[in-house]
Amino acid sequence: MAKRIVLADPRGFCAGVDRAIVTVQTILKTATTPREPGLPPVYVRRQIVHNKHVVQELTDQGAVFVEELDEIPDQAAQAGIPIVFSAHGVSPDVQRVAKERGLMIVDATCPLVGKVHREVQRYVGQGYEIVYIGHQGHDEAVGVVGESPEHVHLIERAGDVQSLDFDESTKLVLLTQTTLSVDETADTIAALKERFPWIEMPPSSDICYATSNRQAAVKLVAEHADAVIIVGSANSSNSVRLMEVAAEALGDATRAHRVDDASELDDTWFDGLQSVGVSSGASVPDTLVQGVIDHLQALGFTDLESVQAVNEDMHFVLPAPVRAMAR
Repeated sequence: MAKRIVLADPRGFCAGVDRAIVTVQTILKTATTPREPGLPPVYVRRQIVHNKHVVQELTDQGAVFVEELDEIPDQAAQAGIPIVFSAHGVSPDVQRVAKERGLMIVDATCPLVGKVHREVQRYVGQGYEIVYIGHQGHDEAVGVVGESPEHVHLIERAGDVQSLDFDESTKLVLLTQTTLSVDETADTIAALKERFPWIEMPPSSDICYATSNRQAAVKLVAEHADAVIIVGSANSSNSVRLMEVAAEALGDATRAHRVDDASELDDTWFDGLQSVGVSSGASVPDTLVQGVIDHLQALGFTDLESVQAVNEDMHFVLPAPVRAMAR
């Protein structure tokens, strides 16, 4: 019996990631030579998406990535060099500084992340305190909390609920980081409801469709595989969670692995196995998945099949300034 590779569908790029990457690529393709010598065609604040290979490829094409706006010289504003904000979004303070400096802003924030920002603005305007479930220090969480730091209270897990102190006169609502899963937040939400029974849920789930779909596909793959490989970077929240979902579904954490690319595979992981599942995070190019497939095929996993959890056809239009450049 031939050894098998079981591919998850959907996997890889989501609509928000694709939009952010194509935004930078379009600027690079359409940029004219800047008036100020030595300036790049585009600056990008932070990683456009959490994948080092994507960032390196765009760097090789001419994009310059910066951690903060003060790394961008004043001449960039005068020359009209765009600054792209990543798919994870930024705080109002970052937006304000960019505008004050006269930088040409291209906001590639995922529309689903932007939705959470608008929810914060609306609820704060209505007098609510917001409990936000997210990962401390994650770019998305930093941006969302930055909308109203005095009214957005970040917690990571159920145990953090005890650190919150609200009385029943406080209008309270829950929001979540988009890259978390329903399973991951369930215990925390239950603890919040127990301590603050009046807390309101968001009008619709903040967990994005791509996160849910990829986790559902990994659970399905785990039913057909002896081990699961997730392709994705260590700082990618959704990739790390996919590995955790795979481990839970397999019932054995030693059979779920996350790698940035095929070079990080350990052949001993596959000793005695007949089938290996493969998926990837929402910021991972399919070329990296193909590299893992090629490696597994060289090890004798020659049969290739795909299992589909859902048909995914979401698409987001490019930011308006980039659509204008493309025209």
